[in-house]
Amino acid sequence: MRIGIHYANFTHPDWQHTLRDRLTETARVADQGGASMFTVMDHYFQMEMLGGPSEPMLEGYTTLGYLAGRTENVRLGLLVTGTTYRHPGLLAKIVTTLDVLSEGRAVLGLGAAWYDREHAGLGVPFPPTAERFERLEETLQIVRQMWSDDNGPYDGKHYHLAETWCVPPPVQQPHPPILIGGSGERKTLRLVAQYADACNIFPDSPDGVRHKLDVLRRHCDDVGRDYDEIDKTMLNGSTDPVADPDAFVREMADYAALGMTLVNLMPPTDDPVGWTTRVCEDVLPRLAEV
Repeated sequence: MRIGIHYANFTHPDWQHTLRDRLTETARVADQGGASMFTVMDHYFQMEMLGGPSEPMLEGYTTLGYLAGRTENVRLGLLVTGTTYRHPGLLAKIVTTLDVLSEGRAVLGLGAAWYDREHAGLGVPFPPTAERFERLEETLQIVRQMWSDDNGPYDGKHYHLAETWCVPPPVQQPHPPILIGGSGERKTLRLVAQYADACNIFPDSPDGVRHKLDVLRRHCDDVGRDYDEIDKTMLNGSTDPVADPDAFVREMADYAALGMTLVNLMPPTDDPVGWTTRVCEDVLPRLAEV
């Protein structure tokens, strides 16, 4: 099993002066320590569970572009891009630029978006849930067309593109991996089966994840997709790998047995550099054997 480091919290001691350096060093440690992916969130306001809009938050793709120049190995992505924040054609160009400048390390994480407060706060339209999922599916169709040999128009319900040129193309062929975040059984996992290279599931228990993967397998059968082609990832288990590495490895072994291949870990402390160092040095080698 592999690990990703998900850097969600910028509120650390003296962040007003050390935010950039702490982020950079955490990414460097993850990159050199063998983590497979480094992600940040796609939010403009910090989530309320982490303190809300008065706490620091960086724009996601600007952050990833910066980190592309500070890392060498780790894949870079947002966990996950909100479909409401960027026009799909522009999003394809943004991710392509990240892929080119990182020499083939971009991941496109996508979701339907949910944080209504930041939409209202910054004047971004926040359609009803059903429409957001319609827009998510059209976004998936558009980015895949942008990353194909089809430079023609796209005419959807919500988006209309006269031309879909994308030059230069991504380094990764046929395109950067597309990851869809979320566990919704009727819509989200169906979109994974139809369009994505990976999913990111929020685990509640091994039994709960087993059920979600069974649903995904049925969607794959319905659309004629090979279930085993899809990379199954998850966001954090319930155990801190630094505080109790033995328990964490046992927990991850249960998820790995279900087919999960990567766990995204959020540093839970005021010292994300030290915590990530411990994970890479002490836990990652054991997890690789799971």
